Amino acid sequence: MTTPQTSQQPHVPTYDHRPGTGPTLVFLHYWGGSARTWNLVVDRLSDRDVLTPDFRGWSRSSSLPGPCTLRRLADDTLAVIAGAGVTDYVLVGHSMGGKVAQLIAAARPAGLRGVVLVASGPAKPAAHVTPEYREGLSHAYDSDVSVAEARDNILTATDLPASIKAQVATDSRAGTDAARTEWPLHGIAEDITDHTRMIDVPALVVAGENDRVEPVDVLRDNLLPYLCEAEFEVIPKAGHLIPLEAPADLVDAIIAFAPVEA
Repeated sequence: MTTPQTSQQPHVPTYDHRPGTGPTLVFLHYWGGSARTWNLVVDRLSDRDVLTPDFRGWSRSSSLPGPCTLRRLADDTLAVIAGAGVTDYVLVGHSMGGKVAQLIAAARPAGLRGVVLVASGPAKPAAHVTPEYREGLSHAYDSDVSVAEARDNILTATDLPASIKAQVATDSRAGTDAARTEWPLHGIAEDITDHTRMIDVPALVVAGENDRVEPVDVLRDNLLPYLCEAEFEVIPKAGHLIPLEAPADLVDAIIAFAPVEA
């Protein structure tokens, strides 16, 4: 297996780039995650060219200042793609990363082949995303206790191995204040339907059957109608953390949607 190369450039998020066959898969993590959220997926794609950044304000990119708006994360991602020399790629965005992927795809950048939206933040915010909900969510990562509560009772529907539970806990606490509050207080409630309608590449929406954060019905009603060309797949038993709960099923879906270039 080719060893990933880590890049740290001033003003650009830190990322890992593992050379392989294309199109490149660009993985964008969830609120509270990091590049390593995708390890179980990337390890099953040993022949593929993969790019995994840490978003601004999270993990190895925690030294980058805020604000950490969706638009800024989208611009950061395009800078990472350019810095890595990637010119032919598919975006794979999870949760918050899925909403960032929608904004990127709406700009129709050169080289974009498609988008895979995994338990994605929908284009139209769900009805339950009230100010009270957002305020409560903004405190989900305040302490080790609150992180464990969110991880075990909200984010997942299956039991994770102890090592993965520890990883989730560490990553969730590794964000700056700007990164930890921007999504729940602002990004999650941002209506981007006008942008999502502009996406002109194929899309795959992947839902977890037992996802409490972005339920199947929310993705079907608040995301799919705004995509002009989309497939929809539900992964059995999975909760919100599909890359950690059902990596093999997710890899199968990604490979079917974005096969290796012949």
